[in-house]
Amino acid sequence: MEEGIIKDCSDISMLGQIHETFGESDVDIKTYSPLTLAYIGDAVFEIIIRTLIVEKGQRAAQTLHKHTTRIVCASTQAAIAEAVYDSLTQKEQDVYRRGKNTKIHSSAKNASLSDYRKATGFEALCGYLFLNNDTKRITEIVKLGIELTEIEL
Repeated sequence: MEEGIIKDCSDISMLGQIHETFGESDVDIKTYSPLTLAYIGDAVFEIIIRTLIVEKGQRAAQTLHKHTTRIVCASTQAAIAEAVYDSLTQKEQDVYRRGKNTKIHSSAKNASLSDYRKATGFEALCGYLFLNNDTKRITEIVKLGIELTEIEL
């Protein structure tokens, strides 16, 4: 199998490509709310997980979806966040805590409020790192979280 994008993303900058194609962003990331960071971070985490699952081999779309939703859910994201927390930098911990402690305007469908808040913090961290063009760090954190929580892809 060819090398996948997760295995070697050092020369790829998705955010750079977006800015180059559609115009540079002049918004200061520090002005983004934690929920805005979580919004983009949710998509970033999901694309990483979908990529890892797809690279495991051909399967029916329904099987891919079931496998992905088992991982991209609040309880799993909360477990990953707890597992990697001590490995985060102080700045990353601050972003995570801001996301976790923000006032949430929706309710969790299939998760406890505690897990939902932790997942929001984790998504905010992923969004923050993505918007800072630090895909490498996101993949390091996700990889560590998968290993520490023993998630089967």
